[in-house]
Amino acid sequence: MNETKNYFCQCLFYSANALSRTMTRLADDAFSKTGLAPSYAFLLMAVNRKPGIQPGELAETMLLSPSTVTRLIEKMESKGFLERTSEGKSVFVRPTEKSLQINEQLKSAWFDLYHNYVGILGEEAAKKLTSDIYSGMEKLEGA
Repeated sequence: MNETKNYFCQCLFYSANALSRTMTRLADDAFSKTGLAPSYAFLLMAVNRKPGIQPGELAETMLLSPSTVTRLIEKMESKGFLERTSEGKSVFVRPTEKSLQINEQLKSAWFDLYHNYVGILGEEAAKKLTSDIYSGMEKLEGA
């Protein structure tokens, strides 16, 4: 590597964002067969896995802000994949039949994504990188 390419590579912010862009490209490719962006696909998989989940729990599960999750839910609701119901002050999100019907296709895309990056990084390195990134995120969030 030349000096210009290395200049920012020692910066966690720079490297994490570069990794995020690369992983987004890989995920977009893997999920393209579903017709959904990865964020929407993961939302549907989470709701399919736990019908009646509340938006706050979805935000925690997906590591997203509540407002972002609300926007994702609204979009998938408008496309007929999800429905929200209110019981008192609580809101619950449930999958529609349309969402349940594509669940295996969504999981297959996720499996393809995993195998794509494992094929590049190697399984042990991929698992370690994932663990290290998640652990680092938790520590930084708690700081």
